Amino acid sequence: MIRFREVGAFTAVGTSATAVNLSTVAALVPLGVPPLVANVIGFLVAFAGSFVAHARWTFPAEGRNVGVALQRFAVVSLLGFAFTEAAYAGALEWTLVDYRLSLFLVILTLGALKLLASKHWAFARH
Repeated sequence: MIRFREVGAFTAVGTSATAVNLSTVAALVPLGVPPLVANVIGFLVAFAGSFVAHARWTFPAEGRNVGVALQRFAVVSLLGFAFTEAAYAGALEWTLVDYRLSLFLVILTLGALKLLASKHWAFARH
């Protein structure tokens, strides 16, 4: 069962990671970096801080194998990123919505699935 505190912490960490990702994309695109490439870079920057924050604050656990949690969170994040990138590419191709708003909406939509996978698998006690 997901606790209210976990939803709040996950949202705060996810919002921060999203802000890092969006800021990175917004900074790189005007420099000539294509939006999808900028999003890869933004994802990598946001991933590191997100893992540390989730492991210590959102889903803290004594005696957890950090290496296993990192590997599992990487899987969750990479799958989430793959779905995000595919949906983002579709939004860029098939809509007239600004690239920043498109990315924000895609990340927001897929966040609930990441919460469930993170809580019940990536950061589960092993």
